[in-house]
Amino acid sequence: MKKRILPLLLSAAAIAFICNCGEETTSSQDVKNVPAQAYVVTEPSFVYVEGDNTFIISQTTGIVTDIQGNVVGNADLNAGIIVDLNGAALASNIDIATLKAVNPPTVTAPAWAFAANDQIYIIYTDGNVTDENGNPVGIFVYMTDPTTGTIVIDPATQLPTTVGNIIALDGVTPVFTNVDLGTLKVILPTNDIPIAESSASLNPKSSAATPASSTGIAMSSAATPKSSSSVKPTSSANSSSSAKSSSSEASSSSQVAAFQIKYVSGGKSGSGYATRYWDCCKPHCAWPEHGGKASTCDAKGNKIEDKSATSMCDGGNAGICRNQFPIAVNDTLAFAFAATPGGENNCGKCFDLVFTGEGKYATDRHKKIKGHHLIVMSNNVGYDVAGGQFDVMIPGGGFGIFDGCSSKMGWGSQGTQYGGLLDECEKETNYYAANYQKCLRTKCEKSFSMDPEAKEGCLFLADWMNAAGNPLLTYKEVECPQELIDRF
Repeated sequence: MKKRILPLLLSAAAIAFICNCGEETTSSQDVKNVPAQAYVVTEPSFVYVEGDNTFIISQTTGIVTDIQGNVVGNADLNAGIIVDLNGAALASNIDIATLKAVNPPTVTAPAWAFAANDQIYIIYTDGNVTDENGNPVGIFVYMTDPTTGTIVIDPATQLPTTVGNIIALDGVTPVFTNVDLGTLKVILPTNDIPIAESSASLNPKSSAATPASSTGIAMSSAATPKSSSSVKPTSSANSSSSAKSSSSEASSSSQVAAFQIKYVSGGKSGSGYATRYWDCCKPHCAWPEHGGKASTCDAKGNKIEDKSATSMCDGGNAGICRNQFPIAVNDTLAFAFAATPGGENNCGKCFDLVFTGEGKYATDRHKKIKGHHLIVMSNNVGYDVAGGQFDVMIPGGGFGIFDGCSSKMGWGSQGTQYGGLLDECEKETNYYAANYQKCLRTKCEKSFSMDPEAKEGCLFLADWMNAAGNPLLTYKEVECPQELIDRF
């Protein structure tokens, strides 16, 4: 089983810090008004400044963000260029030798980080605050009501505030005020990053006859594909009994040596949203009348060569292959399979889904996946899937119209028919988004306790997608990653 990233679900209601005592003094600084010359990064990066623009370039993926962490484009440093998400040039003639290199701060546990006065401050969940080298500098306390002594409730959301102050080591002197944890980056310790289990590399290979555009976006990474989780469903896409979900044998993760997103010239593009499902049915694209190119497997992951084999959803043994669980390449790039609208001919086509940071029905946990890329390959159709909708295959995402899992897989509860385990968590927590991730992890652990690989696939929704349900997105057709081609 791959070791997954330990994501951070932090809220004022869930963390018992110390109380906020005493009044602020004039020695404190409102963090909103403090300049930040230092740069908080979650992976080794380069800093490039041109005029009023500061670009943070990931050394492993080539993804470019602004200093607030918003994804603005991609870089090809060998060519010396930065392009925006539409392929238009943002900067050129960049000399990599002149770029400032910055590294993530050293942390011993998941923590928040922010920059102020040319320094990085690390805030741990127990309230301790250190500098970027681990030296203690103070403690964090939430803003409290001076009358009741309780944490302040945000009147807009009716939830506990995420704002507090950093107090010096003397326990009295405020150093920074109005530090909002909800706006800060989360830094993970290096031992939470998955370790490669295979030396096989991913090399892009087109599965489409249409030539790729000249815009090639570098996504180089030394990180290894891993399963995480996080997405919030309401509708599961599935096909008819002769056109259903997918299957394939389990395989170990591959080390990503270099991956480059290449958009297909004249390919499909638009906007929409993502849902989720996993029904264990034989996928639409595996049936001979639909090309028969997609793989099918039995419940143990053994590949079935008979293209006419009966689907699990019709009492047979042919279903989704286990190696089609989602793959998190790194924090901002992942691969998966998906069902697309029934009226479209998308079998074997791939699409780059870029999340906007908003949700179709609610925006609660979506901002942290803004700008993240999920590249999906269509191996199934859903006649309940709307235009622009991608029903991503995630174990525990809900059965949708059909259920081939219950009689074959030996898994526990898969949650509600449409929406799965996350939908249950939303209802059980009375739609308190701060508790979705913890609830979903617990349900994944329980439902797939006897199937570690399926559990990792379920956790993709909780961790990589930050338990953000039905995220809005833009999409473009791309050349398929070899990893998805091999698993198709």
